[in-house]
Amino acid sequence: MTDNSAQPLFVLVNPQMGENIGGAARAMWNFGLDRMGIVAPRDGWPNQKAVAMASGAGRVLDQALLADTTARAVADCAYVFATTARARDLTKPVMTPERAMEHARALSASGQKVAVLFGPERAGLENEDVALADAIISVPVNPGFASLNLAQCVLLTAYEWNRRGAVVAPEVMKFAGTEYASKLDVEKLGDHFEQRLGDAGFFFPEGKAEGMKLNLRNMWSRLALTRADVQAFHGMLRQMVRWKERG
Repeated sequence: MTDNSAQPLFVLVNPQMGENIGGAARAMWNFGLDRMGIVAPRDGWPNQKAVAMASGAGRVLDQALLADTTARAVADCAYVFATTARARDLTKPVMTPERAMEHARALSASGQKVAVLFGPERAGLENEDVALADAIISVPVNPGFASLNLAQCVLLTAYEWNRRGAVVAPEVMKFAGTEYASKLDVEKLGDHFEQRLGDAGFFFPEGKAEGMKLNLRNMWSRLALTRADVQAFHGMLRQMVRWKERG
């Protein structure tokens, strides 16, 4: 779970639909974030459509900071990011979500309060809002269709925040009632194959036999076999022998 005192404040500026506020809350809570700010929501506050859409993430809405202006929402923040897909005539650093949240974590670790601004669904943030920010977050999307749903943008940013701090292996193997075969298991499987292939006359001509055996051993080592795999191969070889003997 993200440390509440260190996490960024996600500020929804003039959100138009309660469903999108609820969707943003769900996206935040998916990654352990619960500090939401809401600036002048079009349909007022509280909003039952937001509550319904939040579906399990109601705590984000319950403790949301309500403000009438963006400036007041971020008044106690030392650094503010603004998310926007449109080019602006403002000189500011432009970061990917990954880089922005890396920087946000560094700032938070030093005790500074950080906020991220998300604009309304129809047209995004106004220049007056972006002017309050220290940097812009721009998602690298299809330039022919750059518009992101509010909740999608929140989700991307929350994911990157969480990813920068979570200790999660980028890839794991999910075993179904088995485990990786030991080197001894694989060696014995290789012995079994060599024996059966030798009986079948596979290693021919004799001068190439050792090289062929070495290539097979190398192949087994590359396959990342499980114990179940090894047992299955042994079973195949035994059954082939039984079939031949019956014939």
